[in-house]
Amino acid sequence: MTATETTVRKLTFLSNGQWEKGSGVLHPVTNPANGEVIAEVPYATAPEIDRVVRAAHEAFLKWRAVPVVDRVQVLYRYKTLLDKHHEELARILTTENGKTFEDSKLEVRRAIQMVEVACGMPSLMMGDSLPDVSSGIDSISIRQPLGVVAGITPFNFPCMVPMWMFPFAIACGNSFVLKPSEKVPMSPTRTAELLQEAGLPPGVYNLVHGDKVAVDALLKHPLVRAVSFVGSTPVAKYIYSTAAAEGKRVQALGGAKNYLVVMPDAQPEKTVEAIMSSAFGAAGERCLAGSVLVPVGDVAEPLLDLLVRKTKAMKIGDGIQPGTDMGPVVT
Repeated sequence: MTATETTVRKLTFLSNGQWEKGSGVLHPVTNPANGEVIAEVPYATAPEIDRVVRAAHEAFLKWRAVPVVDRVQVLYRYKTLLDKHHEELARILTTENGKTFEDSKLEVRRAIQMVEVACGMPSLMMGDSLPDVSSGIDSISIRQPLGVVAGITPFNFPCMVPMWMFPFAIACGNSFVLKPSEKVPMSPTRTAELLQEAGLPPGVYNLVHGDKVAVDALLKHPLVRAVSFVGSTPVAKYIYSTAAAEGKRVQALGGAKNYLVVMPDAQPEKTVEAIMSSAFGAAGERCLAGSVLVPVGDVAEPLLDLLVRKTKAMKIGDGIQPGTDMGPVVT
């Protein structure tokens, strides 16, 4: 897809290897640079989530028996496809998220690196043993898959953050259900298509869209054994408390408050370059965005003068256009 295409794409769910329309109302996805509707996405209902999770569980029962050295072969093929479609994915990402094209390409590269790491699972999953840890007792540890794992991911990194989760879960023998942000469903859809093309068996990876209804259905489903989340702090607290109360393993990564401390011996040009990269990369919508600047000693006045001058020179606009320094804020 290119930035000039105007056809509104109707997105679907990936359930048990099949793309399904869903029964819910379609909701618009807009390009934050111009407000144009670029896609429509269905929100999953609780019964649809139940059906997807049950299919994922059935796939898990078979997938866990596949040797890890064979499971990662799919990821090797997937990595090759992601490399091939690197710029295509970055364009889709910029179109729905707004960050600059160069920023999107870096995000896709980070996503690919996650797949590369997951390809090492035959070594990463190794356990350990200690004979005679006590008199007549040997100690052995092994790693086993849990079952269905759910991922709930944010709007700011729709390619990278899901890759923190599902390549590792799949390589370890679990099945996976991803619920990405409803604001940026196109990047996860394209990466799911490529994962299918890589030859992953049906049901091992599933993609649903939706809002709190879909999230709650995943958090409370008895066959979902673990949940991984990245997003705001209030939602992270809700995810953790709700899923933990259901006996699930939970990763809940909330927002950050970052203080940038500038010491008197800091090199001004390099320092301002780093501050601007932190504050304005991804339109400031990322966990490492610097929100508080703390100059130490006499560095404050010259540092701020340079920072203001450099900031005023930034080019703000459509992230897909060459020369744009910062794209629009998507939400």
